[in-house]
Amino acid sequence: MLNILVTGSNGQLGNEMRVLGAASADRYIYTDVAELDITDAEVVRAFVERENIDVIINCAAYTDVERAEDNEATAYKLNCDAVRNLAVAAAAVDGVLIHVSTDYVFSGDGHTPYTEEDATAPLGAYGRTKRAGEEVIEKSGCKYLIFRTAWLYSEYGRNFVKTMMKLTAERETLSVVFDQIGTPTYAADLAKAIFDIVEGRKYEGHNGVYHFTDEGVCSWYDFACEIAAETGNTECIITPCRTWEYPTKAVRPAYSLLDKSKYKRTFGATIPHWRNSLKRCITKIKLTEKI
Repeated sequence: MLNILVTGSNGQLGNEMRVLGAASADRYIYTDVAELDITDAEVVRAFVERENIDVIINCAAYTDVERAEDNEATAYKLNCDAVRNLAVAAAAVDGVLIHVSTDYVFSGDGHTPYTEEDATAPLGAYGRTKRAGEEVIEKSGCKYLIFRTAWLYSEYGRNFVKTMMKLTAERETLSVVFDQIGTPTYAADLAKAIFDIVEGRKYEGHNGVYHFTDEGVCSWYDFACEIAAETGNTECIITPCRTWEYPTKAVRPAYSLLDKSKYKRTFGATIPHWRNSLKRCITKIKLTEKI
């Protein structure tokens, strides 16, 4: 039996890990900031030793892309310093760290899906702090798997899907950017990918960075239209707009498709298409009314 620590367990991915872990014969320990301050190196080290942790799944992160521009030091503390603490603690007990990163480590000026070997060039504070977190893991000496993902949503917390469900129900018109291209990813799909690797002990000998999103490609405009269609909010007229028409502090990558070949080849896994996963998520949201 493994002892598995899941940090950031009140977030989108953490909540999905809770659902899956409930059916496991392994011992899952779920923490958020109230139970474990991962920015405190000594506290993390003592916790990992005391609980005999074998695997750490880090779902904690500073993910507010806009606020990160004004609070980079705070974002750095959670996205890098805390990650270093987890990596060092994992190395000390010969454990494994599974960490979640982002497509924002890339500049987005490419035109073919990014591979794990492509050069990183983050455009903003969020991407810089997440890339710094990757680097401290790689230098720590611990066993690790880093999963870069993108456009994450779920029935938990705040996210694009729930926002669009609400806005398309309330408004007659809505403008959504069409010149940012990527892949929506249901947090339950990423959680299942991580869960299967842990349950099957497939992490052994597979140190490295992996890309994971759902299959397919779309713009935020396409995504919003699909959400409206799935929820029956088709009376709301959604119009496409360019990024410059919706000014933000943070510069977002215009093209952030991630090549998932390495993940699929290494773990022999298949990945759902984003449209199918969106249907599953919206069905759950409707059943639980978590909008």
